[in-house]
Amino acid sequence: MDRLQIRGGRPLNGRLKVSGAKNSALKILAAALLSEGPVRVGNTPHLHDVTIMIELLGCLGVDVTVNDGGGVELHAAAIHSTRAPYELVKTMRASFLVLGPLLARFGQAEVSLPGGCAIGARPVDQHLKGLQALGAQIELDGGYVRAKSNGRLRGAPIHMDIVTVGGTENLLMAATLAEGRTTIDNAAQEPEIVDLANCLIAMGARIEGHGTSRIVIDGVEQLSGCDYSVMPDRIEAGTYLIAAAATGGSVRLSGIGPELLDATIERLEAAGAKVTSGTDWVALDMQGRRPKAVDIETRPYPGLATDMQAQFMAMDAIAEGTSRIRETIFENRFMHVQELNRLGANIELVSASTALVHGVETLSAAPVMATDLRASSSLVVAALVAEGTTVVDRIYHIDRGYETIEEKLRALGADVMRVR
Repeated sequence: MDRLQIRGGRPLNGRLKVSGAKNSALKILAAALLSEGPVRVGNTPHLHDVTIMIELLGCLGVDVTVNDGGGVELHAAAIHSTRAPYELVKTMRASFLVLGPLLARFGQAEVSLPGGCAIGARPVDQHLKGLQALGAQIELDGGYVRAKSNGRLRGAPIHMDIVTVGGTENLLMAATLAEGRTTIDNAAQEPEIVDLANCLIAMGARIEGHGTSRIVIDGVEQLSGCDYSVMPDRIEAGTYLIAAAATGGSVRLSGIGPELLDATIERLEAAGAKVTSGTDWVALDMQGRRPKAVDIETRPYPGLATDMQAQFMAMDAIAEGTSRIRETIFENRFMHVQELNRLGANIELVSASTALVHGVETLSAAPVMATDLRASSSLVVAALVAEGTTVVDRIYHIDRGYETIEEKLRALGADVMRVR
């Protein structure tokens, strides 16, 4: 099993190009199921989760070609199965997003209940409630969701009881082929949803309001193929900005604009970072200074993403002062606390959703173990600061969401190596 070996104490300095967004690419790949025509997706990151999604689509009968340079071409004209098996769906929660497209186009789907990072219950009840509103018959049997419709789905008003990104995406895709108008109220507003909607529009869907809490979809009889390029990964970008801030370094990221990073940049500036930006770049310079402690509270977009919480906690661990971190999106998302404390951090859990981080001047190397995707990146940030050589185990979590992380860190001057 691969591990990362990191010798800390070096400020990160240099330039990087941001990869395509994992949280957008996975849903856009699933959307190819809605069309018989070829869907060509550019700027797709080379990640384990993307590989799993491609494998799942291939299992359903999609003809997939992966090109050099991050291009994926998908032909879903000859689907031979509408069953997404447990063996694939259990490894990645986003696999559940094939449910809406399969049901909308073929009138039936059998999809295993999802897996992925163990960061709370994350139920799919809002997905199923919305599909039922569109006329689907839903049955849960043996860990599978079995969905059927008599003819086309029917447009309907849907109100989400909670803001859910995955639920919004599943229903958005299903509604594109439904008969009539669908409205999704209390919809998630993340940029990745906007990216998915823009891809669907390129395929011929009629969608308005994406990026707001109310999305309106007028269903069409069929969608066509398209060429579409995935948006940049704001979580990857934020992680490298935080890593630079924690190490007192200076980095410039290309291929991403500041509008995707507003909440992250605001907290980094509060920590003492100088942040500058242009149309398609963002730069951070700590000028060798230790960051100041900043309070963090995760919120649905446009608030601070829950996927940035662990990385900010790692930065706060070596910051001047004490910070309060509150997680409002998922329960059980402080599993990195124990591992950060192994490195010498002083983090106190005051409740299941709140942590106090008492900044210390230095961290010390120790063996640590990744527990989920974003927790793993927080351990990398901490290891980059720690004195000595830290070994981060179970980095298959990192490979799910960060493209060639050791190569990118080395390009910024880090002493990091992938070892077995």
